[in-house]
Amino acid sequence: MDADALTDARRAEWERLEQLSRARLDGAGVDELIVRYRAASADLAELKTSVGESPQGAYLSTILVRSRLRLTGASDSILTQTARFFSRQLPAALYRLRWTTLVVAVSFIAIVVGTAAWISSDPALLATLGPPDLLEQYADESFTGYYTENPAAVFMGMVWWNNAWIALQCVLFGITGLWPVNVLVQNAMGLGVSGAVMAAHDKVDVMILYILPHGLLEMTSIFVAAAGGLHLFWSWVAPGHRSRGESLATEGRALATVAIGLVFSLFLAGLIEGFITGWSLPWPVKIGIGVAALAAFLIYMLVIGGRAHRLGETGDLVEYEAGTPRLLAG
Repeated sequence: MDADALTDARRAEWERLEQLSRARLDGAGVDELIVRYRAASADLAELKTSVGESPQGAYLSTILVRSRLRLTGASDSILTQTARFFSRQLPAALYRLRWTTLVVAVSFIAIVVGTAAWISSDPALLATLGPPDLLEQYADESFTGYYTENPAAVFMGMVWWNNAWIALQCVLFGITGLWPVNVLVQNAMGLGVSGAVMAAHDKVDVMILYILPHGLLEMTSIFVAAAGGLHLFWSWVAPGHRSRGESLATEGRALATVAIGLVFSLFLAGLIEGFITGWSLPWPVKIGIGVAALAAFLIYMLVIGGRAHRLGETGDLVEYEAGTPRLLAG
């Protein structure tokens, strides 16, 4: 089928449908709108079946969206939107970030290990961190005492806010490309310095035990936030066939979806850190809880997200919410 020929043949009918979607309608007008809406929907289906995505199809979609809103007068219910968000939009948005998240995670761990090994291997560098008795106190008392010096609920709120702020920086300033990298490097080096002090006092095992329960999910969430920020940066650096503004808007909406999801994962990580990490449970139980939380997140991200991705989800809003993309020539 020739898309141009169909457009020429149906243009008057499509323009009439567009007029009806904007006009005040009586009973006869509503009936005509319904009839023309059905006819135009059939035309769109024929266009997509025969030629796939096309400027003619996008133009007709725009008219149909306006007509549909005129007919329905309302979007889906909040329950329908919420179910779709958590079952398709959010996991698909997370799935798109999987490889970037992996690169970020590997880079972060490399910086932590490299920093810790570099400082702990040089007594002169270690001495610049503070007096020996202060470093010994940190390794013996301060590191572990940090997790129990405040009531569990208060501590949970503190760490949730701190981690949310780190993730928020990655999201808000991701467009710069430099800020997520700066945040990750600073936090990785800080953790590496702590690791060097603990290693110098033979307490690396204690550090690992205290970090693993909550850190598995917590750090993964931060890695996802950084990956999202880097995707936002790349969306305007290399927009592809879209304009930079359109590419940035699409990626920004998907990143907003991710940001909402990270609120929940960081809340769960905060619960584990506040009520489990520093308290009297066997370490296998604590670490098992952390592993289970991370496994649930990864299943949601990779398995459910992969399924949603194969259904065509990207994490962006649907066309009825975001509007039909701008038409492009060529």
